[in-house]
Amino acid sequence: MPAFKSLALAGASLVLLSACTVGPAYERPDVTDTTLPTTYKALDGWKVATPSDLIDRGDWWTLLGDPRLDALVARVNVSNQTIAAAEASYRQARALVREQRASLFPTIDLSGSATRSGGSNSTNTSTGSGNVGRYQASIGAGWEPDLWGRIRQGIGGADASAQASAADVAGARLSMQGELALNYLGLRQADVELALVGKTVEGYQRSLQITQNRYAAAIAPKSDVLQATTQLAGAQAELESLRQTRAVYENAIATLVGEPASGFRLAADPAWNARVPEIPVGVPSTLLERRPDIAAAERRVAAANADIGAARAAFFPTINLSASGASNASSLGDLFSASANTWSLGLTAAQTLFDAGARKARVEQARAFYDASVADYRQTALAAFEDVENQLTAAQVLERRYALLKTSSDAADQTEQMILNQYKAGQVAYTDVVTAQASALSARRALLTAAVARQTTAVALIQALGGGWTAPG
Repeated sequence: MPAFKSLALAGASLVLLSACTVGPAYERPDVTDTTLPTTYKALDGWKVATPSDLIDRGDWWTLLGDPRLDALVARVNVSNQTIAAAEASYRQARALVREQRASLFPTIDLSGSATRSGGSNSTNTSTGSGNVGRYQASIGAGWEPDLWGRIRQGIGGADASAQASAADVAGARLSMQGELALNYLGLRQADVELALVGKTVEGYQRSLQITQNRYAAAIAPKSDVLQATTQLAGAQAELESLRQTRAVYENAIATLVGEPASGFRLAADPAWNARVPEIPVGVPSTLLERRPDIAAAERRVAAANADIGAARAAFFPTINLSASGASNASSLGDLFSASANTWSLGLTAAQTLFDAGARKARVEQARAFYDASVADYRQTALAAFEDVENQLTAAQVLERRYALLKTSSDAADQTEQMILNQYKAGQVAYTDVVTAQASALSARRALLTAAVARQTTAVALIQALGGGWTAPG
């Protein structure tokens, strides 16, 4: 069969040619035109991490030391619908890679048919029957050798897109985990504030009783009673506002863990204490591999680079190999006999000679999209460096601010008690008591807010550093 041997030889030659590719080799773009800095400018007082002591690659929230938060995050990882949607998109991207890879292999089709026809005036001479049968079976195969790398570029682009989708999943998970942590901290802050303001209300009630007793004894004017009543009612109204705030946080947590808000409850914890974790900070270059959004942007650059090669391949001819075999017979027993079989082999080539610049325009589109992807990648990386610097600065400032507010709160507490004692002794007006009590409450709440702000900033810094996630190879 000379024709078959010639076609086989041609096919072997095409396989060797298919190792060629016309796409540009990919190199990860530089983030800036200058060398990356070796450290962050706001790193004073922070521990520089090494690859062996980076924060836990996964359960970063355990650094906050709250088992109840740990349990909620576990539910987010399983039940959050934003994460579920991102994971579904990733599975879709991986399926697309498999679809693209299948184009490297031949396609084989098999078909068969059986028909019977007849009429009142027709007679089958071999059987004497008025019905005539016809059976047919055929098999065909086709293959387009990837001579210029078009299919392989498509596979590479799809694979890079799938890797970007995997990073998107990690980014969605990190975002939802961080949002849960922030809402949880807000809820616990509301718990402590409720306890703090509730204790203050009890003190205001005692102050009102004192003014009422002094007014009844004609020692204090009616205005003292009215001032004490106003102060107490204002604090009680603040309690109601805090209850609303806590409910909003609780409902937000319910949505994040995939549960209807109506049936979700978190027990109050008025004794909750904000713990600020120690976070080792890696050198800036590691940020490029530890932030999912940067990794996703870089993988999209790789996918755009592959699209350029696929567009270039359109300038070269396409080759197709085909083979088919068929069998026709009037009886099922004769269907596969040698005399009933036919076969064919073929090779076709096609080349576009004129398209008014359409292929060139597609290459230019691919290049422009690549340039845009590079710009997006660089912008994402630069924004990440800015984010880390901001959070490092905020953490340092909040640490110093907390120490100052602690001093202020302690002094305000002592002043409140001294002024109240002086009022009982008739040495000062009740206006001084109101001022001292309001100042003390404000200082306590400012101290609590600063404590929680330090913790939320730690969460934001962990997220800015990538949450312990590391890009796969």
